[in-house]
Amino acid sequence: MANLYLAMEHNLLIIPVINKIDLANAQIEKVKHEISDILDLDKEGILLASAKQGIGTEEILEAVVARIPPPSGEITNPLQALIFDSKFDTYKGVIVLVRLMNGAIRKGMKIMMMSTKSVHDILEVGIFNPRPQPIGELLCGEVGYITCNIRDAKEVSVGDTVTDADNPALTALAGYKKVQPMVFSGIYPANSADFLALKEAVEKLKLSDASFIFEPEKSASLGMGFRCGFLGLLHMEIVEERLEREFDLNLVVTTPSVIYRIMKKSGEIVEIDNPMKLPNTGEVEEVEEPYVRAYIITPKTSIGNILELSESRRGSYVSTEYLDEDRAQIVYDIPLSEIIVDFYDRIKSVTKGYGSLDYELLDYRPTHIVKLDILINGEVYDAFSSLIFKDRAYAKGKVIIEKLKETIPRHLFQIILQAAIGGQVIARETIKSVGKNVTAKCYGGDITRKRKLWEKQKAGKKRMKQFGKIEIPQEAFFAALKA
Repeated sequence: MANLYLAMEHNLLIIPVINKIDLANAQIEKVKHEISDILDLDKEGILLASAKQGIGTEEILEAVVARIPPPSGEITNPLQALIFDSKFDTYKGVIVLVRLMNGAIRKGMKIMMMSTKSVHDILEVGIFNPRPQPIGELLCGEVGYITCNIRDAKEVSVGDTVTDADNPALTALAGYKKVQPMVFSGIYPANSADFLALKEAVEKLKLSDASFIFEPEKSASLGMGFRCGFLGLLHMEIVEERLEREFDLNLVVTTPSVIYRIMKKSGEIVEIDNPMKLPNTGEVEEVEEPYVRAYIITPKTSIGNILELSESRRGSYVSTEYLDEDRAQIVYDIPLSEIIVDFYDRIKSVTKGYGSLDYELLDYRPTHIVKLDILINGEVYDAFSSLIFKDRAYAKGKVIIEKLKETIPRHLFQIILQAAIGGQVIARETIKSVGKNVTAKCYGGDITRKRKLWEKQKAGKKRMKQFGKIEIPQEAFFAALKA
């Protein structure tokens, strides 16, 4: 629905299609009524389709030709080509996918990226037919690809305008809006030796995902990695999955956070997305957190559960609108930090899978957050640190260390887990050491023999606790993330 409204705002023509009409429980007339209400269309313009039975395919293709207007623009105007996607090829470098709005583009031309002012020679021009097929030139209104042997992925960005370097266009194409990430998380290689492989992977991933941003970051407990920005938690999970599958990486992902706005007593305003960057309490005058307006569509039978869930996430009720006899839309203003982890999953759970969520950034409002640290044997592990609403800190700290106690294996020495706010410990758990019977070889004799062995073992465990390395499995990071 969000994409539909975005398309309608840009006056794009919409062709409504109802598919899977062959299903026994298909409610064609009901869906027609809903679509006509949303789009204010005549029901006669709605197409019906079933790929399984081969119904409607020809009608959809004909509708695309008949209803969608032809591309505008002039071939005599200076070149303006929109970059709508790109990908990396080992031999050709960055393959840039473009749509020509004005002018023409051909092999051998010198082109310029209007955002970076970088100039390149075109080595190949082609179309997809459906496989890549080199041709001589692309004309105004056509879609295809170009290659320029670009090896640095940062030189190409989705939404940029390509123009002729010798006869450049006066302005870039309008309408492209840079997406602002709302959720931030640290991504680190499980093996620090894989950092360069991760760096190459995120640069290639950026080619096809303009909303994904990253910058290098160093963690005391995890080493070198990247602080990454995402549109939401689903986007974060997709990026993580792509990095692991496409580039064969083993990753550690830290707890996601949002951007908090800090007003210092000196009058300076700073924005932070990393718990380690939070200024000292004495320097902070006020903290603001982002709020979103959440639109929750739910069956009428689950309205009570949705209201209870939203209230538990510090939500402010706005309105309820009944879409039809079975469904309602509930609107709440909720802190973004309360919905980025498991809010959507909880909606699906309380509505038995029938609920849906859409939200838009609203504004920043005053809040009271604290930095929650997790200490392991007295040492702060910044990968587990998070910024959280003060009233939730004790509950979350307790849950995290309980999860860590379950997932961190027992060592030869005792491990103490603590959750702390500033210097105050608010929760504690202990992982007992692995037992070893050092007196098993003693058969009888004086008790002092056993005491001597016990004291030696005690001193060894004390030294091991001081210098021993604690192995934290990846499951522990996932457990803390979902806590």
